[in-house]
Amino acid sequence: MNVTEASIDGVLVISPQVHEDARGWFTETYSKRKTPQIKGEFVQDNHVYSARKGTLRGIHFQSPPMEQAKLIRCVRGAVMDFAIDLRRGSETYRRWMSVMLSADNKTQLYIPRGFGHAYVTLTDDTEVLYKTDNYYSPEHDGAIRWSDPDLGVDWGIEDPILSEKDKNAPLLKELRP
Repeated sequence: MNVTEASIDGVLVISPQVHEDARGWFTETYSKRKTPQIKGEFVQDNHVYSARKGTLRGIHFQSPPMEQAKLIRCVRGAVMDFAIDLRRGSETYRRWMSVMLSADNKTQLYIPRGFGHAYVTLTDDTEVLYKTDNYYSPEHDGAIRWSDPDLGVDWGIEDPILSEKDKNAPLLKELRP
């Protein structure tokens, strides 16, 4: 596995080694030994399907003490995946970065605790899998409006397909510290 530190501290871009032959291919998608930068243990796997290109999911997070680190990969289609630093006091607070994840490139993104997460589907019939190091907690579930001007995320899309939750999410400045 090739592990690269992203432009925001703690975020990792992981490119697994793919072994191909006449039968197809094989790759390790996670190895604790090969990714010592990832702290903690994963406890939950999630699988998300989006029917249409232009679907935006996020900006989602869980508040303390139920924050989640995530290891994300796209297994069908392609997404532009975003990590938004929500760690107050961090040098990169409110900064965001993105990377394309696709079934073809097999790239993965590790987002540590304290970040918001979102992605935009670049194809129809997209599937994303991600591991979390903490369980989903409805009481700690949070979202920030995708169009928050204080974050200035360039989604690469004008009129995304959104859930009601994401359409009506508060701005970052409206959340409690």
